[in-house]
Amino acid sequence: MRVLDFGLAQFDEAETLTAVGDVPGTLAYISPERLCGEEACAASDVWGVGILLWEALAGKHPFWGVPLAQMAGTIEAGAPPLEPERPDLPKRLLAAVGHALARDPGKRPPAAALAKELRAALAGGKRSARVESVVAPRSLVPRVAPAAAVGLAAGVGAAMLPFYPSGAAAGIAVAAGLAAFRAPRAGLALALAAPVFPLGNVALGLALVYGSVALIWLALCWRDARFGLVFVAGPLLAPVGLLALVPLAVVWSRGAGRRAAQALAAVTAAAVAAGLRGADLPFGQGAAASLDIAGADSAAGAATTLFEAVPAGLALEALALAAITVALPYARTPWRIAGLGAGALAAMLLGAPAAPALPLVAAVWLTCVGLALRASGSWHAARGA
Repeated sequence: MRVLDFGLAQFDEAETLTAVGDVPGTLAYISPERLCGEEACAASDVWGVGILLWEALAGKHPFWGVPLAQMAGTIEAGAPPLEPERPDLPKRLLAAVGHALARDPGKRPPAAALAKELRAALAGGKRSARVESVVAPRSLVPRVAPAAAVGLAAGVGAAMLPFYPSGAAAGIAVAAGLAAFRAPRAGLALALAAPVFPLGNVALGLALVYGSVALIWLALCWRDARFGLVFVAGPLLAPVGLLALVPLAVVWSRGAGRRAAQALAAVTAAAVAAGLRGADLPFGQGAAASLDIAGADSAAGAATTLFEAVPAGLALEALALAAITVALPYARTPWRIAGLGAGALAAMLLGAPAAPALPLVAAVWLTCVGLALRASGSWHAARGA
C-alpha cells in the first residue's frame, strides 16, 4: 500500500458536526445514511472503513477536490469506483472495497465478512462463500424492483381515467420502467407526468393540483429517485387489509422526511384507488365521498374539495404510519422494538376505532418480526467482527 500524504486541510472547515441536531462525525468519512439523519449502525462503520481503504489504495480521498458546499450531496451520490485509480490491483480487492462503499447500507457486507474477504484477496485464496452470499446477488434486484414499481405506477396513472388511446397505458408503463432502470430520475418524472392529461380531462383545477404536487414530489425524491415511488405499495396492501405494513414497504426510501412523505402518499394512493374501484376506504372509513369536481378550473377550489373529503380517521392513521416509519430505523433492540410495536398498535387503534383490529394487530406483529430479524442479523455480524 502507498503511504498517504494527502492533506486533510480540505476538510478542516468541516472536521466535525457537533451542533445540537446535527449529524455527528467527520464529514469526509461519514456515510450517506447518516447525512440523511438516520441512526448509526454497523454498516455506517463499514462505509468509513471503505473510505479509508479507497484512500489508502488510491493515495487520495475519493471526494478530493469537491467544494465544501457540495460535499454532502456528493457523499449521498456515492463514492466513485476505485478501478480507474488502481487498475493494477486484483479485481477481488477492488470489488471488496466497492461493496463496502455501497450507497445502501443493506448492501454492505458485515465487518467480519469484509475482513475475511480482504484477507483472502491479499492471500489470493478462493472467493469467500459468505461474502458471495452477502454482496453478489444484490446488484440487480434493487434496480429491478423499483423500476417495476415505477412502471406499475405509470401504467395505472395513465389508465385510471380515460384519455390515452387504447394500449397506450401499457406502452407508457414499459417506457417508464425501462427509463427507471437506466435513469431513475427520468423514470420517476415520466411516471409522475402520466396522470396529468387524464386528470385534466376531468377538471383543469384537478390537473393543476396534481401537477404541483408531482413537481414537489420530484424535487423531494430527486436524490433518491430510484425509490421515489415505493408508496405504490399502499394500493397493493390495502385490498388485503395490510395497509399498516406501509412502514416496512417504504423503509427503502432514504431520509426520515422522505420516508414520512412516502407513508402519507401510500395511504393517499390507497384511498384514491379505493374510490376509483368503488370500494370502502382503508381503516374502516366507509365509502369514499362523491366529489363535485368535474369541470372545476380553479386549483384552489379543487384542493379545498379534496381536503374536505378526507375523513379524520384516515388522516390520523396516515399520520400514525408516517410517525412509525420515521421511528423504524431506531428500533434496533428488543425493548425498542417492543415499545414501537405497542405504541404503533395503540396509535392506530385509537386513531380509527372503526378499523378492523385483527389486520392492524397482524401488520404490527409482522413489522416487529421484521425488525427483530434485522436486529438479530446486526448482532450476529457484530459478534462475528
